[in-house]
Amino acid sequence: MTATMELTERTAQPQEPGTGRPRRRWLKAVIVFLLITIPAGYLYISAMQSRGGSDSKKEQAAATGLEEGWPSQLQRRIYEVTVPPYAENVASFETNSWKSSSLFLQFTTTRAKFAKWLTDVGTSASALKDGDVTIDDDQAAQVGWKFGSGHRWAGTVREQDKPKPSLAITANLDNPDYPQVFVVSTTTP
Repeated sequence: MTATMELTERTAQPQEPGTGRPRRRWLKAVIVFLLITIPAGYLYISAMQSRGGSDSKKEQAAATGLEEGWPSQLQRRIYEVTVPPYAENVASFETNSWKSSSLFLQFTTTRAKFAKWLTDVGTSASALKDGDVTIDDDQAAQVGWKFGSGHRWAGTVREQDKPKPSLAITANLDNPDYPQVFVVSTTTP
């Protein structure tokens, strides 16, 4: 009698044609639903994180400004800048957007090391123009730099073909033996 009940139960369910197995349409529907919604969910979360990323980066920049210490080796390689040995007051900050990426760098060094550094980054001390501030106000405001009057400024710009970075260099020469150097290296795709 049990064998007859099992046979009746098996034949009561609709079967897939030619296989003898019962149909499971609900299982297929659940699988299709999951295959669509899980990737869509990941894409949505990723888009929201990416969208909020630039805003949070700007807020972080406004809150913290320059970070004390040398930029990473990767940043120095990408932006083609170095820091002279034994430089003091070293700080940096990086910004990224779709249009361009910039590394803000400041340090204090000796006159001789500054001259060598200028050569290392592809320019020279003779390229510095007295009274020239090469970093614009908008860039300076991003990290809290102020290039007001009453100081002895000198600056130069090293332009390169894209995607190589261009450097805007401004130095405070109030104490010419220990110049305070400000650099914005910007690369665009």
